Amino acid sequence: MTLDEFNKKEKAIASDGLFSCCSAEKWAMLLLQEFPFRSVQQLIIRATTIWYEECKEDDWLEAFSHHPKIGDVKSLEEKFSSTKDLAMNEQSAVLQASSDTIQLLAEANNSYEEKFGFIFIVSATGKSAGEMLRIINSRLKNSYHEELQVAMGEQHKITILRLKKLLSRANFNWMRTSQITTHVLDTAAGKPANGIIIRMQQQINGSTFQTMALSVTNMDGRINDLLPSEKILTPGIYKMVFESAEYFRQQRLHTFYPEVEVQFSITDDQHYHVPLLLNPYGYSTYRGS
Repeated sequence: MTLDEFNKKEKAIASDGLFSCCSAEKWAMLLLQEFPFRSVQQLIIRATTIWYEECKEDDWLEAFSHHPKIGDVKSLEEKFSSTKDLAMNEQSAVLQASSDTIQLLAEANNSYEEKFGFIFIVSATGKSAGEMLRIINSRLKNSYHEELQVAMGEQHKITILRLKKLLSRANFNWMRTSQITTHVLDTAAGKPANGIIIRMQQQINGSTFQTMALSVTNMDGRINDLLPSEKILTPGIYKMVFESAEYFRQQRLHTFYPEVEVQFSITDDQHYHVPLLLNPYGYSTYRGS
């Protein structure tokens, strides 16, 4: 529907539509105060502001609790029937995986929930089961605070995707991609480096780095959705950590650099592209466009 069509809905129906996009009552209630919306841009920007600046830990955990576990078809059919179609579509690549991979995902999900106290939240659209498995195993290394930040970002990516589906005939062309993107090329093989886990970290108190986002390079060696659309980082020092050892291990190659760390400074709200040219015994980087 268009935004005009959505604005003509009864408020209770509009509330249900927003809640299906992000099932945190405070988020939906505060966003509904803007209803009817002046523009799609106002809706998205306000949705982002509420999520990051007005919601608290309990609200984020509430939203997480309304998702089925990745690959858990039974819970999709039972507990989460109201959003089953949305979740099925988002997890379509995972649900087509082999039973062995699904079992490994289930075991990793159990370990994750036992460690953090909430389920593994990830924007699954377009990601394979193998990529999901690499992501969850890497995120299991995070502290609780780091993982809460990562899961918040993944939840908001899902929220934006669902808002786009809710308003499928609205114009979202004005939205930009993640403020931070990357592209990894394997210069030894002469091809994109698919399947490299990348951690995005922020410097805290002038010294310590904390993970705030994590994803995996696609078949083209890119990550275009490291951060949710319209999420703007505060100026400061950031770092991308490329987990190169596992990438080369998959190819039965040894690498001199088990990880590649690239620090950079963000000074404004512009787009920052941080490519990496990688081989087992060397690498280079630059600010791309």
